[in-house]
Amino acid sequence: MEVNPFSLSGKTILVTGASSGIGRAIAVACANMGAKLIITARNKERLEETISLMSGEGHRYISADLTKVDDIYSLVTELPKLDGVVSNAGVVKSIVALFSDYSETQEIFNTNVFSHINLIQQLLENKRLNKEASIVFTSSISGVYCGLLGGSLYGATKSAINGYVRALALELAPRKIRVNTINPGMIETDLVASTSITKEELEEDKKKYPMKRYGRPDEVANSVVYLLSDVTKWMTGTSLLLDGGYSVQ
Repeated sequence: MEVNPFSLSGKTILVTGASSGIGRAIAVACANMGAKLIITARNKERLEETISLMSGEGHRYISADLTKVDDIYSLVTELPKLDGVVSNAGVVKSIVALFSDYSETQEIFNTNVFSHINLIQQLLENKRLNKEASIVFTSSISGVYCGLLGGSLYGATKSAINGYVRALALELAPRKIRVNTINPGMIETDLVASTSITKEELEEDKKKYPMKRYGRPDEVANSVVYLLSDVTKWMTGTSLLLDGGYSVQ
């Protein structure tokens, strides 16, 4: 019988920020590849919607706000041993540096940086990661491969995650736990559609990409499956670029 090298069968995987967009697509893709999923986000109803889209059995959701340390503690105590973690929760904010204030800076760093770091610390302290587990962070091209107008704070958070991953990969390598990031360009999600940017402006922006379109959530999800699978057992500390050629111009 032919074996699928990208199969996640027998693996238990935690996905954060799984109530919509990229996180939802990742959860669905992992379930399709045979994994048992624990998904988390703040919105219980949306988590239930995600579960309804997932194939297989044994999945469950835990509602939590990962910017709150007590919620992280409660989440981790409910988790079994994990073979994979997709640390995906995040917010996107376009703020020109001149007009940013402390509260906005604190909010975006709490969500995009500190929640991820605190979650991983608790998973390690409570020994929730199996040997040879895979940790994947959703980063971005912004702040890592390029800068965008109004993206100073957002880019700074993503750059921070990439720096964190490079050191974390070294620390966890003796346990054969690998740590990588996925770095997408603009992805077609409800978040993009709900901005004040007009449809015409979005279509014009797509022309900046050599492939003349934005990415899709399922394309990010399939790349995450790749990093979670046994195919990448010798891959750690890496930033996987997925941007339709935007950064090579």
